[in-house]
Amino acid sequence: MTGDLIEARLAGRLGDFRLDVELSAPAAGVTALVGPSGCGKTTLLRCLSGLARLEGRVTFRGETWQDGARFVAPHRRPVGYVFQEASLFPHLTVRRNLEFGLKRAPAAATLSFDDAVDLLGLAALLDRSTAKLSGGERQRVAVGRSLLVQPQLLLMDEPVSSLDAEAKAEVIASLERVIHALATPVIYVSHDPAEVARFATRVIAMRAGRIVGPTAEPAPPSLDGLAPAEIRRLALAALKAGLS
Repeated sequence: MTGDLIEARLAGRLGDFRLDVELSAPAAGVTALVGPSGCGKTTLLRCLSGLARLEGRVTFRGETWQDGARFVAPHRRPVGYVFQEASLFPHLTVRRNLEFGLKRAPAAATLSFDDAVDLLGLAALLDRSTAKLSGGERQRVAVGRSLLVQPQLLLMDEPVSSLDAEAKAEVIASLERVIHALATPVIYVSHDPAEVARFATRVIAMRAGRIVGPTAEPAPPSLDGLAPAEIRRLALAALKAGLS
């Protein structure tokens, strides 16, 4: 297992759920993990980050994060993790939440505090309490905090699934700027075909704890199955976010 790849061979049981996967993907671009709820997407991300542990091997760009003799702790892996919920520190301001990410950064930082703030449009929020932010604002702060860790790999676990249409469009616009501006590889979990088509350079499908079939190119986005009112809401939110 060598080269500019993200690779994992993991098998085992966490509670009642069994994961048995063999993953190999380029450490570049955006790899989307798709599949039905409960198929193991989040579990795989947690294993890659070190937040969960199963038997097996994980390597990143030739560096071993886990094998039979070694397990690199989560805080020592160069990984940024954006959860479905923002999970900000409620007693800290936006600025202090972002600065927490900087404390974990290596000495040779490639993204400055000011660059992250500009990239995500956070300047007006810096001195606000996180308790007074909207859902979309909270998630943009969470992305900024993860970026300021200076990760070599960014894991995103359905980062917009809990947001309404307007906030989702706002955060997606920010994520698109991040992905285009930075060379950091991303593993992006989603159940939304439109998101996958927008971001992904490759797609890996999972089912029942396994990776099924080869990786694939993302399919074009589709509005099939959406009610007219939902389509109108998405269109208005996109226009407001400047995505049209």
